[in-house]
Amino acid sequence: MNSEWRTCQLGDLITFQRGYDLPKSKMNGDNYPVVGSNGIIGYHNKFTTDEPSITIGRSGNVGNPFIYYGKTWSHNTTLFVKEYKNVEPIFIYYLLKTMDLKHYAGGTAVPTLNRNHIHNLSVKIPCNLEEQKKISSILKSFDDKIELNNQINKNLEQQAQAIFKSWFIDFEPFGGVIPDNWIEGKLGDFVDVKRGGSPRPIQKYLSDSGLRWLKISDVTSLQSPYIINIKEHIQESGLNKTVFLKSGSLVLSNSATPGIPKFLDVDSCIHDGWLYFPNSMFSNEFLYLYFKYIRNDLLRLGNGSIFINLKIDIVKGFPIAFPDKQILYRFNEIIIPLFNQMRIINRETHILTELRNILLPKLMSGEIDVSDVDDL
Repeated sequence: MNSEWRTCQLGDLITFQRGYDLPKSKMNGDNYPVVGSNGIIGYHNKFTTDEPSITIGRSGNVGNPFIYYGKTWSHNTTLFVKEYKNVEPIFIYYLLKTMDLKHYAGGTAVPTLNRNHIHNLSVKIPCNLEEQKKISSILKSFDDKIELNNQINKNLEQQAQAIFKSWFIDFEPFGGVIPDNWIEGKLGDFVDVKRGGSPRPIQKYLSDSGLRWLKISDVTSLQSPYIINIKEHIQESGLNKTVFLKSGSLVLSNSATPGIPKFLDVDSCIHDGWLYFPNSMFSNEFLYLYFKYIRNDLLRLGNGSIFINLKIDIVKGFPIAFPDKQILYRFNEIIIPLFNQMRIINRETHILTELRNILLPKLMSGEIDVSDVDDL
């Protein structure tokens, strides 16, 4: 049987309310997350929103929907769903993800979303509540698996960081002191540090296809060590003015948001806001963990009045001890399989995310009929 859908206004389904101000100094509780326009920004001992908590960015990251399966405090940078009117709450979350709510923000200097501007928006939903739940369940199954993968990878990376700190910072396997046969020096003694390059003016080389063009913005919110999604491309005519790296290469941001190490899991060109390491006596996995550990120290040494910049000499001059080769070999035997597992899981997450993004508009528009699908 074909499903029946109806057209109504968003305000017929839910009521939005503006969140409440909460100074950072009062985010000292541990019971309920404080949700801002970019997600969780702290914790508080009181809540404003019952579960599931659905918010959208009112200012800042305008229109961005967020769901938390528990009670939260909704910050005044958000609008939160105060009331559901005979509708499946999780369906509402996915419905909001299909809507370009940022388009309805007012104000020039600081765009702000007013609930009165979006309550009267026209939306289309299944008449049957059970059908709403089926659609929600299909999409949520993807998100649940993606979240599980992210948690597994987070745990694997924490294990790797703990082992690195134990061996090369606290020297626990060596009685708490650095072994006598380790060579103390600077990173540049053991690693070649090079800078990427950019064809200029870059606007002449940007393209819808061609060579991938890694930007700092591709990684600033990326939790995984591995980069798969790269949004922009440049023409191949710009290749001789940039640096092309193969998948598996390690890069380190040195401007805008500096000190972020990442592995390329696709081939890409890098501009001069990135450093790379063509020759190294350390494994890339060792260097990744090393850069994660020293990032705050690197930032303190960086310069720039607006943005912190990491000059090559700062990175090359950072102190490091080169261990006994057998120690490095043993360390890599433990660590590299952890990173290989992270890479595999990240690739699976990438595929799941793409499938969910393909299904989302089709399910939420009724293009895919789920009325005859067995309960999930």
